[in-house]
Amino acid sequence: MSEKTFAELGLDPAVLEAVRTVGYETPSPIQAQAIPVLLEGHHLLGIAQTGTGKTAAFALPLLSRIDADDLSTQILVLTPTRELAIQVAEAFTTYASGFRQLHVLPIYGGADFAPQLKALNRGSQVIVGTPGRLLDHLRRGKLKLNNLKALVLDEADEMLRMGFIDDVEAILASTPDSCQRALFSATMPPAIARVANTYLSDAREVKIKSETRTVERIAQFVLPTFGERKLDALTRILEVEPIDAAIIFVRTKAETTLLAEKLAARGHSVAPLNGDLNQRQREQTVEDLKRGKKDLLIATDVAARGLDVPRITHVINYDVPYDSEAYIHRVGRTGRAGRAGKAILLVTPRERSWLRTLERATNSPMEPYELPTPAALQKLRQEQFESQLMGFTEDGKLAKAMGLLDDIAERNDMDMAMLAGALACWMESAQPGSLPLETPSELPIPSANPPRGKGGPGGKRSNFRKGGPGGKPGGYRGNKPGGKPGSRPAGKRDGFKPAKSRQAD
Repeated sequence: MSEKTFAELGLDPAVLEAVRTVGYETPSPIQAQAIPVLLEGHHLLGIAQTGTGKTAAFALPLLSRIDADDLSTQILVLTPTRELAIQVAEAFTTYASGFRQLHVLPIYGGADFAPQLKALNRGSQVIVGTPGRLLDHLRRGKLKLNNLKALVLDEADEMLRMGFIDDVEAILASTPDSCQRALFSATMPPAIARVANTYLSDAREVKIKSETRTVERIAQFVLPTFGERKLDALTRILEVEPIDAAIIFVRTKAETTLLAEKLAARGHSVAPLNGDLNQRQREQTVEDLKRGKKDLLIATDVAARGLDVPRITHVINYDVPYDSEAYIHRVGRTGRAGRAGKAILLVTPRERSWLRTLERATNSPMEPYELPTPAALQKLRQEQFESQLMGFTEDGKLAKAMGLLDDIAERNDMDMAMLAGALACWMESAQPGSLPLETPSELPIPSANPPRGKGGPGGKRSNFRKGGPGGKPGGYRGNKPGGKPGSRPAGKRDGFKPAKSRQAD
């Protein structure tokens, strides 16, 4: 049976454009089953492990039915932890980038009340938060749910384990009867089943078995790094690893081109691979990798399935994947047919909580990846330069080059060592960084337990950036796209109004 695409599921055009920008092409099993149910306005009971793509399964259809011009709270998502609340809020912001006036607000304990109150007063159509803090705002009369159209309980069994079930039920009891509800849980303990029976009558059930398995013969490593130093970390990995060929995975199609250009400027034989390439271009790119014309592919997840190139010794996850099944398919591009492989994951402090999910998915812990010290890296660079230099001692043009330099040295009464040094400096001026003259600086690595400031990791209030992953906690305004308004799929229910969306450029 052929798989449906996101375009065939009936999503709002603005949401669909955001999906294309992210690089998604084929829905995961839970997305394929849950999206139509939620688009039709039914309650949903989803039994699925963390990392199966649940966030997109509920965010995409609910955003497709939101009224972006109404600033009242229309979607409420409950999560067990602040880290998950931030992650889900970032995902909503990314998927809502095509709406002009849509705000997403994360609310969790441990953060100042003042910014949250300010954002609530201004209005946010989507709120994602932990039960305790949400209940505080609800009891203070600051969180108003009278216009709520949809409520999602994410990782309900984890909320039960953490003792939030009473808070969850208090919030559920405060929602309108017409509110659409979705509950996602990896297991169905009696207390969660009771909540489902009480608040999700006649719910459609979607049950997904996560594709979790041991990734054999693949050594998995993780390197913590700061977001602004990821390129430096990647560059050093490429210097020290014995790579024959590698795939470097990023999240977006735009990033494949951008990163490929940066690595090409550093002398790497690299090509982008993404969904914007036609079939012939993709085939040619993969063929170039097979034949050794290219050594690195910068790819989105479109290349994670089915690509089998014996040369691939390494998979580097430059961006953490959105779900664990994507990670499994990514690292599975190496270590195939009995061969050994190596997978390296770059992770920022904000993404560190996702590691446990990935380790559970692969049944394999990740080892810390250790970059060489600056002194060791300098020695390696000197050895590589010497090896490359010695490689030219058998070049057919060597005799003519030596004669030319002898003449120059004799005319200028110059020692040959000085002339060789001048020639090396000329090479360095033509291609900066080609000579290992300076000891590289130490690459800063985040501590194992980074300090937390008010409101979020890293000392900032959630470190969000407007318009994509990492926006401000005070509600995020989507980018204003151009183009003509797109049509909206039929099937409006439970008071949802069609979103005024536009097709992105």
